[in-house]
Amino acid sequence: MNVPCCKANVKRQTQETVKAELSAARQWTSELDQKDISSLSASFFLAVDRCAIYGYSTFVPGPAPPRLDMPGISLPLKPRAFGETKRRDTWWLTPLAVFLGFSSFIVYATWAALQGEHYTHGPYLSPFYSPEIWGNTEHAWFGTLPSWWPEWLPYSPAMLILWAPAGFRMTCYYYRGAYYKAFWADPPACSVGEPRKGYIGESSWPLRIQNIHRYFMYVAVVFIGLLAWDAIKSYWFADGFGIGVGSLVLTVNAVLLGGYTFGCHSLRHIVGGRIDCISESPTCHKLYKGCSALNKRHMVWAWMSLSSVMFADVYVRMCSMGIWHDVRII
Repeated sequence: MNVPCCKANVKRQTQETVKAELSAARQWTSELDQKDISSLSASFFLAVDRCAIYGYSTFVPGPAPPRLDMPGISLPLKPRAFGETKRRDTWWLTPLAVFLGFSSFIVYATWAALQGEHYTHGPYLSPFYSPEIWGNTEHAWFGTLPSWWPEWLPYSPAMLILWAPAGFRMTCYYYRGAYYKAFWADPPACSVGEPRKGYIGESSWPLRIQNIHRYFMYVAVVFIGLLAWDAIKSYWFADGFGIGVGSLVLTVNAVLLGGYTFGCHSLRHIVGGRIDCISESPTCHKLYKGCSALNKRHMVWAWMSLSSVMFADVYVRMCSMGIWHDVRII
C-alpha cells in the first residue's frame, strides 16, 4: 500500500478538516443563546484556535469567550558563570575527548603533509597525498615539479590537495557542533555556563563562511572516487595481482570515508530533502533513504574515517621507512 507523503496533500487534508470544524462551530453557536456562552464545548474553542493557526477567519456570531488571566510571578534569570552547572554526570568527558582527538589529528596531519616523503610504498599511496599532482613517484599525474615553482617555497604534494578534505570536515555540521564545544566552549555542554554573554551563532562573519560546506561536499565526493581507485590499484603489485595488508588498509579507509561523505547532511538534502513530494521520484527516494541510513550514525562515521585516514598514512609511511614490513596475504 502506497501511503501518501506529499506535503501538499497533507496540507490540503488539514485545511479541509479545519474548514469542517469551523463550519460545525458556527452551526453550534447559531443554536445557542448568545448569553449562554459557557455552554460552548471545548471542541468549539479548539476549532477556533486551529483556524487561527492556519489563517482562516475565526469570526463567530456572539460575544467573545471570556479571557482568563492566569496569575504568575516574574523570576530573574541569572546567567551561569563559565563552567557553572548543576549537572552531576561527567559532562566534561565528551568535549575533552573531542579536543584531544581532533588536536592529535591536526598536529599529525600537518606534520605528515609537510614531510613530502615516505608517502608511497609499492602500489600504496597515502590518502594524505592522493591525488599526487606533481612528484617524484610513479603515482604523480603530471610528472615532476614544474620549473616555474618558486625555489624559496617548500613543496609537498599534500599542500595542493589537503585543503579539500580539511575544508569538508571543518565545515561539517557534526564537527562544527563538536569543536564549538571542545575548543570554544560555546557552550562546553548542555546546561553548562559558557565564557561569553552574547550569542550570534553563524549569522554573521566569520562563521557565515560555514555555509560553504555544500560546495566542499561536491569536491569530497570526487575525492572518494580517487581514493577508491587508489584502493583498487593497491591490489596490483610488480608481479601481478595480490593482496597485502596495505591493500586492506586502503580499502577499509575508502569505505569508511565513503560512509562519512555519503551520509553528509548536505548530500541528503540535495538527493531528496529539497523535494516536497519525494514519493513521486523513486530514484531520489531510494537515494534519500540510503543517505538517511548513513546519516543516523554520522558521528560514528566521522570519527572512524578520521582514524582510518590517519592510520593509512601511518601504515604507508612506516612501510616506506622500513620500520614495518607489508605482509602479502596472496
